Amino acid sequence: MTKLVAGVIGAGVFGGFHARKLASMPDVEVKSIYDADPEAARALAREVGAAALTHLTGVIASSDIVTIASPAIHHGRAALMAVQAGCHVYVEKPLATDLETADKILTEAAKRKLVVAVGHQERAVFKAMGLLDISEEPIRLEAVRLGTPSERNRDVSATLDLMVHDIDLALSLAKSDVLTVEGDGDDDAAKAEITFESGFVANFQVSRVAAERKRTMKVVYPLGVVEIDFLTREFKNSTPYDLNANFAETPAGKDPLGVSVGAFLDAVRGTTTRPLVTGEEAARALDVTLAVEDAIRTG
Repeated sequence: MTKLVAGVIGAGVFGGFHARKLASMPDVEVKSIYDADPEAARALAREVGAAALTHLTGVIASSDIVTIASPAIHHGRAALMAVQAGCHVYVEKPLATDLETADKILTEAAKRKLVVAVGHQERAVFKAMGLLDISEEPIRLEAVRLGTPSERNRDVSATLDLMVHDIDLALSLAKSDVLTVEGDGDDDAAKAEITFESGFVANFQVSRVAAERKRTMKVVYPLGVVEIDFLTREFKNSTPYDLNANFAETPAGKDPLGVSVGAFLDAVRGTTTRPLVTGEEAARALDVTLAVEDAIRTG
């Protein structure tokens, strides 16, 4: 099998995760790394046996596939450049920070028959639990995602950094379109309520200045409740649905990034029809998340 030549844009924490994951795959050659911090790029490049380049255009020009794990405000521009150059792209969430750029990425990718995958990796965990196989729509969802103070990801709000994860998961369970969006808070802590046309209501709470970490979700169905603690991996299910309480022991539970990247590579090679999360799905999550930000600003 011909190796895919990969480039990684971003040599921070997540860039490192991606570069190492790609380098561990026998059908991928990580050829180049770019970061605005040249020393960070050189250090990661040495680790994975790649070249550290001084501009992202060099990474794009020398790659079949490009992973974008730079700060969120740069995702859209880098992804658009990559697809315009003919590269398949895997973009860490969010796909972009505005809908106009997201739409341009999808349009250019469709024109060139390129795969756009987005790193909402917890979709793999949901799939491992069996939640994506339930045909019935929930009545209510309550998601809490709290983080302690950190200097990482300060380029965007907590809504766009954290809540977008859970909004994507709620959208993956919804069977109807969004009807209303309400939001309250600030850049560091926010709450939102999204109501769907079917009556399904999803509530979200995020913070990046909390006293302790917390990541929980409750999904209420007509016949029971599913409760998940993503930190402790606890899983309670009072529904009649055949869900996997041992999801943490599955490949997706142990390595959602690996499953997500693997699905992207399979889609690029044409052995599957789609990545784990498509660019279109990520654009929908972005649209709803930006609506939450608008509600916060105007509320």
